[in-house]
Amino acid sequence: MITTDIEKLLHAAIGMNAESVSGSGIQFALKQRMAATHLTEPAAYWRLVTGSRHELQELINAVVIPETWFFRDREAFAALARHARANRRPGQHIRILSLPCSTGEEPYSAAMAMFDAGFAASDFHIEGIDVSTRNIAEAEQAVYGRNSFRGEDLAFRARFCEQVPGGYRPVATVLRQVTFRAANLFDVTATAPSELYDVVFCRNLLIYFDRTRQERALAHLRAILAPGGMLLVGPAESSLPGLCGFVSARMPMAFAFLKQEAETTPRPTLPPAPKVKPQRVLRPATPSPTRPTSRLSAASARPETTADLMRSSLAAIERAANAGQLDEAKAAAGQHIDRFGPAAEVYYLLGLAHDAGKEPDRAIENYRKTLYLAPDHRETLAHLALLLQRQGDLDGAKVLSARLARLEKRSRVP
Repeated sequence: MITTDIEKLLHAAIGMNAESVSGSGIQFALKQRMAATHLTEPAAYWRLVTGSRHELQELINAVVIPETWFFRDREAFAALARHARANRRPGQHIRILSLPCSTGEEPYSAAMAMFDAGFAASDFHIEGIDVSTRNIAEAEQAVYGRNSFRGEDLAFRARFCEQVPGGYRPVATVLRQVTFRAANLFDVTATAPSELYDVVFCRNLLIYFDRTRQERALAHLRAILAPGGMLLVGPAESSLPGLCGFVSARMPMAFAFLKQEAETTPRPTLPPAPKVKPQRVLRPATPSPTRPTSRLSAASARPETTADLMRSSLAAIERAANAGQLDEAKAAAGQHIDRFGPAAEVYYLLGLAHDAGKEPDRAIENYRKTLYLAPDHRETLAHLALLLQRQGDLDGAKVLSARLARLEKRSRVP
């Protein structure tokens, strides 16, 4: 059956584990490419894709579905700035890698975060690498629509982007900090110490590999990181780096890890980054509207609503988790449920806390509660799939991975 052969081909070419993606996703990509090449017979397409490097790349482009946005998981970018400031050396040029960089939102976000942290353009450079040549072309074009800007805090867009036909483009100051190239993770080699990276973003890639490839990938990432360098992974991958020569950076919600040296010595906790006023790039200052003088603002004068109290409670849970205070986070989550009732986001945070605390059964229980309340909660689907895989429930993991792949496919913007 050609689908099985295509799965094996993709595994050999880019390490993609067929069990981590839906079979329908691969079949859809196969139909796309057969239509594009005007072939109706599967055997004819198989001969083409195995004999043409160009067509294999086009198949990879069709299979790799980008799902990203600016400042996705903000804690990761705060961790980047914090690590860069804590380990800054006079004259040091900081090298940052985003792999996979998808359509460019992540590396451009990293550049914005570095500017906001007070770094000059001459202090750092970012490289974006992706296996999809289509993604690289879109990253270099750098025009982004509504789907790339999610969440309530979009203040960065006014500072770092300009409106152009079709959406927004990062300003030239940001664009110059990032270069792109198409490559496979296993093709990215470190040839000299001066070429090692200080920070590597490799988020939500390892979940598409089987365990053997995961170990190879982490060994490779470790090899291209400078001593003491930082690796940032996705939430569903946070249990893997510790098995392959990394130690936690003690920033749990950032999913950040430090390269462990051969002779391990205790590492000091990274100090909090000084507050730096966000840098406005190529944007004139806008005067604030005149506000009435009052000892109490309107917001502080009104009584707190239930929604306010709920947000405050959720923030307390997140603060405890961010500080690595897992027991406190669990207790705060329990109090939130007692007071306000069940909520998907609370169960998700509870699942993360139990997962980080090596309590897989409790983590699975809370992840399932999250999905009962919010069936399309993508982070939970990814976490639970990886956890079930580690527990040996391969069928359950495959079902969840298929659901996640369908969601990502539906979210694509034409």
